[in-house]
Amino acid sequence: MGQLKHVIVGTAGHIDHGKSALVEALTGTNPDRLEEEKRRGITIDLGFAFLQLGDVSLGFVDVPGHERFVRNMLAGAGGIDVVLLVVAADESIKPQTREHFDICRLLGIPRGLIALTKSDLVDPDMIGLVRLEIEEFVHGSFLEGAPIIPVSARSGAGLERLKEELQRIAQAAPVKDVNRHFRLPIDRSFPTKGFGTVVTGTLISGTVKIEDEVELYPAGRHVRVRGLHSGGKAIQEAVAGQRTAVNLAGIDHAEIHRGMVLGASNVFESTRRVDARISLLASARPLQNRARVHLHQGSAETIAEVILLETPELAPGESALAQLRLDEEMLLLPEDRFILRQFSPVITIGGGVVIDARARRHRRDDPAARTFLETLETAKNEDLLLALAEASHKDLSLAEVRARTGWTEKEIWDAAAILSAQKKLRILSEQPLALASVAVVEKCVGAIKAAIDEFHAANPLLPGIPKQELRGRAGNPSLELFEAMLRDLEKERVVAISGGLVHRAGRAIALSAEETKAKQLIAQEFERAGLTVPAVKTVLEKLPVEAARAQKILQILLREGILIKVADDFVFHRSAIADLRERLAQYKQDHGTRLTLIAFKDLTGVSRKYAIPLLEFLDREHVTRRVGDERVIL
Repeated sequence: MGQLKHVIVGTAGHIDHGKSALVEALTGTNPDRLEEEKRRGITIDLGFAFLQLGDVSLGFVDVPGHERFVRNMLAGAGGIDVVLLVVAADESIKPQTREHFDICRLLGIPRGLIALTKSDLVDPDMIGLVRLEIEEFVHGSFLEGAPIIPVSARSGAGLERLKEELQRIAQAAPVKDVNRHFRLPIDRSFPTKGFGTVVTGTLISGTVKIEDEVELYPAGRHVRVRGLHSGGKAIQEAVAGQRTAVNLAGIDHAEIHRGMVLGASNVFESTRRVDARISLLASARPLQNRARVHLHQGSAETIAEVILLETPELAPGESALAQLRLDEEMLLLPEDRFILRQFSPVITIGGGVVIDARARRHRRDDPAARTFLETLETAKNEDLLLALAEASHKDLSLAEVRARTGWTEKEIWDAAAILSAQKKLRILSEQPLALASVAVVEKCVGAIKAAIDEFHAANPLLPGIPKQELRGRAGNPSLELFEAMLRDLEKERVVAISGGLVHRAGRAIALSAEETKAKQLIAQEFERAGLTVPAVKTVLEKLPVEAARAQKILQILLREGILIKVADDFVFHRSAIADLRERLAQYKQDHGTRLTLIAFKDLTGVSRKYAIPLLEFLDREHVTRRVGDERVIL
């Protein structure tokens, strides 16, 4: 036998039509686990049972049929691959049959079959009549043409054929993607003696192993997987499609509730605003803009405000783009389906599918927003990535794209590579991955150029703008985008970078006649002073230019190496320093390498005021090295 294929079968149907009894007859497990359920004879919460047919493992989710418990039915409907619609032969189609079936259609469940239960209680003519009613009921839906199998949980009649059809349909169901990120909506949390907290749910994507670190969304808690069970057996790894019980370490069961999601750590981001396409049932009342509704997705439920983006009112049976503003944070991803129920009275009115799980606020009359959502709705991966990049005013990180789409790193890289080859997208860096649209790139380049030009115009005597200041003036783009654009501009010889300063390539500082004269006066003053230099302030006060420009001219002389800063307020002409180096070389030749402070003062003719900073400068320049109170000439 090959590897088991895991398929979730969900029962649907009216109260007391025999869903739980049928599941027990098929699997040997009574899914009514609560004492109240057994006492009252109805399913209040979700029940679970398992059946292996050949190489297919079926996990049954037995959902409640009573109207009051439809919200619990919705908690179990999210991961269903195959629906088993249960209709009692002695009652036919009833209100909850219709509501459950509507929910299955809205959730996009693509396949199923119909069990005509309690067939032993009616004659063949009644079975034929009910069959006709069912065929008419499912006409035009995903169950049109599906097998309708009369069964009796009491006598066992029809069960073998039902198993055969279940196996056939389950084998045809596509396998859930084990390569996507792990996600498990939680429908129960309870303590187990000796083990601690256990949560259960249907693993809808990815895999999870014992000792994995996982994250509890939207709480943001990181917890460890201590153990795994499925089908009543301990397992080392659970895969997409399995009903799974997860024993968690590091958290109390009371901190977890239905609606939370276990997922891969540091991959997803919860949201309170999504863009979606919603559809109303034909039986619903018109939905007004800004209506409040109950939203159910996976095992989660919250109140949502519906902002209709295309029309002020959505008519029954119609669909439209909408933004849903949620009262509570939820983990939602594109293509997740959800159910909408009327605020009051609480009845199912429609559903929808998530398009953008990290939606921005839109104006209702914004055609660009609608175009963007229509693109996301139908685009291939690379077109979707391009749309996200173009809609962003900055570059996109790997984490942002992953949280926005739910894609794996390989899917993101594959789409980015295609767009990069088409020159529609720039890969700014590979580690970490950063992407930007052509529009974002061009905007950043323009801002950098403008900031440099503005700086040069305001500071004609300064050689360039410091990188960090330039980044701030250019709108503070991300470091990856900024550095990539600077590299481009430098390669194209638009800018030059030296010593952390950025300037226009080929730019030279042009001094006025007055500034040129001031520059000469400063240089001459320090050259004449030799090693007994005046204070910088004293020199600058004599100049024919104001203090600010005088300081900038001094900086030019320092950058050009005409003047050398030895210490605060000690600036020497380069000729004086060159002469000092020659004197030391001659001293070393005549007297050896040892040099005292007194000998240095005699050699240079300077006082201690100048001697100490000069010696410390020579140490830094590796001309001398201090040893105790003396220097060694190197």
